[in-house]
Amino acid sequence: MIARNEYSQKVGLRIGNERLAVDISACVHELFYNRGVEIVLFRNQLRDKSSSQILELHHYANDFVGKAIPVDRTLEMLKALKRTGIEHAKIDIGKLTHQWTQTDDTAEAFIINTLGHLFRTPTLEPRDVVLFGFGRIGRLLARELIVQEGSGNQLRLRAVAVRSIDAASLHKRASLWKIDSVHGDFPGTVIVDEERMALVVNGRPIYFIPTPNPAEADYEAYGIKNALLIDNSGAFRDDVALSKHLAAKGVDKVLLTAPGKGIPNVVHGVNQMDMSKKDHIISAASCTTNAISPVLKVMNDRFGIAKGHLETIHAYTNDQNLVDNMHNKYRRGRAAAMNMVITETGAGQAVDKCIPGLGAKLTSSAIRVPVPNGSLAILNLQLEKQTNLEELLSTFKQAALEGPLVEQIHYNTSNELVSSDIVGNAAPSIFDVHATQVTPDGMTAILYIWYDNEYGYSRQVLRLAKHFTGVRRPAYY
Repeated sequence: MIARNEYSQKVGLRIGNERLAVDISACVHELFYNRGVEIVLFRNQLRDKSSSQILELHHYANDFVGKAIPVDRTLEMLKALKRTGIEHAKIDIGKLTHQWTQTDDTAEAFIINTLGHLFRTPTLEPRDVVLFGFGRIGRLLARELIVQEGSGNQLRLRAVAVRSIDAASLHKRASLWKIDSVHGDFPGTVIVDEERMALVVNGRPIYFIPTPNPAEADYEAYGIKNALLIDNSGAFRDDVALSKHLAAKGVDKVLLTAPGKGIPNVVHGVNQMDMSKKDHIISAASCTTNAISPVLKVMNDRFGIAKGHLETIHAYTNDQNLVDNMHNKYRRGRAAAMNMVITETGAGQAVDKCIPGLGAKLTSSAIRVPVPNGSLAILNLQLEKQTNLEELLSTFKQAALEGPLVEQIHYNTSNELVSSDIVGNAAPSIFDVHATQVTPDGMTAILYIWYDNEYGYSRQVLRLAKHFTGVRRPAYY
C-alpha cells in the first residue's frame, strides 16, 4: 500500500511538472514572437522543445550550477518577464532564476534591478540576407534563418543565389531543404512556387536567383536592399573575388563561410571586437578554427601556452570520394566511408588570425573518419603556468557560465559522450570534462573538444552575421 501511494505521488509530481513545462513553452514562444525576446536555459534553446525536453534541461542545470532550479520558479520568472516591457533581448532564464533564488526580491524587482540596461534597447532595423550557394552549410543556414526569424527584427532570408535554376532543380532543392539524413526533417512547410521561382517556407517566399556572374546580379529587382550576402559556395576565397558581390545591386556586406585571404578572419566570441565599421567583407573562418579558438583563448589567458599540437578527427566531407577515384590530393581520393584518411589542416596556423602570436606555437594534422558529421579536436598543450585537473575544469566551467565565451563553450559532463551525441549542438566548442587530462607535473594539458562541424559552425556564422550587421540582440548570460 505504501509503495502504491509513493508511486501515485511520483506520477502526480511528474504530471504536475510536465504541465508547468507546457506553460513554460507557451511563455517562451509568446516572448519570442511578440517581443523579440529569445529565452535559453544555460545556453540551451527552449523554443520548440517538448515538456520532457524542458524538464531534462532543468536536470542539466543541476549539473551546471550545482543546484537544482525548480520548474515552477522558472515559470514564475518567465511570467514576471512578460509583465515587464522588455523587448529585443536574449536572456538565460537559468542563470537569471538561479541568481534570483539567492535573494529575497520579488521576481519583477529582481528583473528590473538586474536587466535594467536591456529596457533601453533601441528597436533593431532588420537586414535582408542572400545566401550565395546552397550546399551543406547553405541549407543549414537557410533552415536556421527561418527558425530564428521570430518577429523579424534581425536577419530575414530573402533569396538564394545559384548558378542556374529551373523548375526541376527548384523541386530538388525543396526536397533537400525539407529532408536531411544527418539533421532530420525541417520543422515547417516548404512549398514550390514555379511561377516566381521561389520556395515558400513557412509562408515566406525565398527567391532562387540565377547568378552566373556575381557582379551583375540585381537583387533589388526582388525588393532586396542593403543585404548581407553569405557566400557558402566555396568558389571565392579572397578579397578580389569576394568584392564582386559588392558590385551587385542590393548587397552591402559579404560574409564568407570558409577561411579567407586578404580579409579579416573572425571567430565570434574571440575577436569580433577587432572588426572595423569599414569592413564590408569578412570570413567566419573554418569549423575547426571556431572549435579550438575559444578553448585556446581560455588556456592562453589563464595558463599561457608555450607550444602545442592539434589533431582533428574530422567527419568526411563532400570533397572526398565515395569510392576510390582520382582526386587532386593524395589519400582524399580513397573511399571516405571505408577509411580513416590522413590529411592536413591549416586550423592551427589560422588561429593566429584570431589570437595573434599563438599560431606559430602550434603544429596540426588531421584525420578524416567514416562518419558524416560530428568531429573532435585533440589539443596537447605545454603550459607556461602549472595547473592541475581540478583547477583546469573549474576554469572552463566558469568560462561556460560567465563571460564572452558562454555561447561558444559547452561544458559537457556526460560519461558516455560520443560523436553522434553532439550532432545538433549549437556550441562550436564542446568541452569533454571526463576526457580531460593533466600530467602529474601540471605543465601539460590534453583537451578533447567535440564540434558539430555543420550545425555548430552554422550557428557561429549566424552569431557573427548578426554582429556584423548590427542586429544582434543584447544578451544576459
